[in-house]
Amino acid sequence: MADNSSIEWTDATWNPVTGCTKISAGCQNCYAERFSERFRGVPNHPFETGFDLTLRPERLVQPLNWKRPRMIFVNSMSDLFHKDIPESYISAVFDTMERADWHVYQVLTKRSSVLQKFINLRYKTTSAPLHMWFGVSVEHQRATSRILHLQRANAAIRFLSIEPLIGPIEQLSLDRIDWVIVGGESGPRARFMDPQWAIQIRNRCLAAGVPFFFKQWGGRSPKAGGRLLDGREWNQLPSLFFETRKSFDHRLRS
Repeated sequence: MADNSSIEWTDATWNPVTGCTKISAGCQNCYAERFSERFRGVPNHPFETGFDLTLRPERLVQPLNWKRPRMIFVNSMSDLFHKDIPESYISAVFDTMERADWHVYQVLTKRSSVLQKFINLRYKTTSAPLHMWFGVSVEHQRATSRILHLQRANAAIRFLSIEPLIGPIEQLSLDRIDWVIVGGESGPRARFMDPQWAIQIRNRCLAAGVPFFFKQWGGRSPKAGGRLLDGREWNQLPSLFFETRKSFDHRLRS
C-alpha cells in the first residue's frame, strides 16, 4: 500500500494484485509495466517477477489497518477483473472494501464486461456501497463500449478515466456517469493528445452537469505539460464524495 500517492485524483494505492496483460491501444505504453519490468530478476524485490500477474494475499487486509479515511485507488499496478484472477480472490478484495468502509475505493478496469457481471451478481437487489466507486478506462472512440457495461452495473458511483486520451471521442454517453477524468499519456513514448479532444469532453461534462477532472497534458514526464486547461485547473469530484467524507469525519469524532 502506498500513501501520499502522486496520482492527482487519489490519496493512496492498494495492490492486492500486481501485473497484467495488454488488451487495447491504451495499454501500449503502460506505466505500471514500465516500472515493474525495471526490477525483473532482482532477488527479493516486490517486482522480482516483473509485470507477471501475481496475487498478493498478504496485502488483502491492508486497508483495515489504515484508520484515517483515504481515497484509495485499487490495483493501480494491475486490473482487478483480469480473466486469470479467481472470482474467489476478487470476492476477498470486495470483503475488505466492505469491512473497511471508512475509506473511498476507486476500482478502475478495462475489462468492463467482467466488472458488470461480478457486481451484478454480488449486489443483485441493491447497488454497491456508496464508498466503492467503479470506473472504466476509455482511450478513444472504439473503447466507448466499456461505458455501456459500466452503466448497466449495479454501482452507486460510476466514473470514466479517459486517459491516455489518444484519439477523439465524438460520441460520449454520460448517462449515469458521476465523474470524468481526462489526461494525456506520459513516458518516453507518449502519444499526442489534441487539446480540442480534451476541451470537447470538458464541454460535454459541463453541459451534462458531470464533475470534470483534468489530470495532465502528459509528455515525457507526467508533469511536463502541466494541468491547466483553458487557463485553469479542473479538480471537480462527485458530490457524494463530500457527503461520504462528512459521514466519515462524524464517525471519527464519535
